[in-house]
Amino acid sequence: MGRVIAVANQKGGVGKTTTAINLASSFAAAEVNTLLVDCDPQSNATSGLGLPKDPERISTYHLLMGAASSEEAVQRSELEQLWIIPSHKNLNGANLELVESERREYRLRDALAAVRERFQFIVLDCPPALDLLTLNALVAADSVLIPMQAEYFALEGISELLDTIERIKGALNADLTVEGVVLTMLDDRTSLAKQVIAELKKYFGEKLCSTTIPRNIRLAEAPSHGKPALLYDVRSRGAESYIRLAKEIIAHYFPQGGEAPPTAEEIGKTA
Repeated sequence: MGRVIAVANQKGGVGKTTTAINLASSFAAAEVNTLLVDCDPQSNATSGLGLPKDPERISTYHLLMGAASSEEAVQRSELEQLWIIPSHKNLNGANLELVESERREYRLRDALAAVRERFQFIVLDCPPALDLLTLNALVAADSVLIPMQAEYFALEGISELLDTIERIKGALNADLTVEGVVLTMLDDRTSLAKQVIAELKKYFGEKLCSTTIPRNIRLAEAPSHGKPALLYDVRSRGAESYIRLAKEIIAHYFPQGGEAPPTAEEIGKTA
């Protein structure tokens, strides 16, 4: 059964979709079959992997509404071992349309059950809100990866998300855990960043990922080309950081087995 990781933070602009795209791509580059599920009506993960807008294409909206199966929704990406279930702006309607539906919180979980055996990792890109779409993702997930910036306001948002996770564990998904907290857009030279990192280490302990993601122009440029960073510029600091993050997470589940994910140099020879 694949490990389902929701990338979630209700605060926007923290690098959530960038993390979902590049983590999933780095898993795939490590020769791990990976599925990226775009659960955000903004569809940025979809366009970030080069899929054009297509209102006729089966999307996560159809999965949540029971109008299509996950097998029908899966699309190939440019990376050999990465697939995506795309999103569309009509997903906005699901928040209202599902309100009176049976098992409304379990729609995504039920839909993904048919493909979990095909993938070692399934990455869910959540919208920047604690709404019914994010709730579906958290109920479907085994764990939550929380991207955040090293800012004090970000700490306040994290406490709200952690409270939501605890409520979901108590009522809907008892096995849900925090995969980790990853610092994004980090400039570790500032005293503020160092102070926040120290506070986070006290609070999260080993749940704070040792890998951090720096501010990097190549990471920002890659989505406009419809590519993950490792295909756009594999030797950029951003691409290398997400490769390290993938390696760190893979090591949680395969500490002794299999080969380590390739380095940026190794990927660059085949990309």
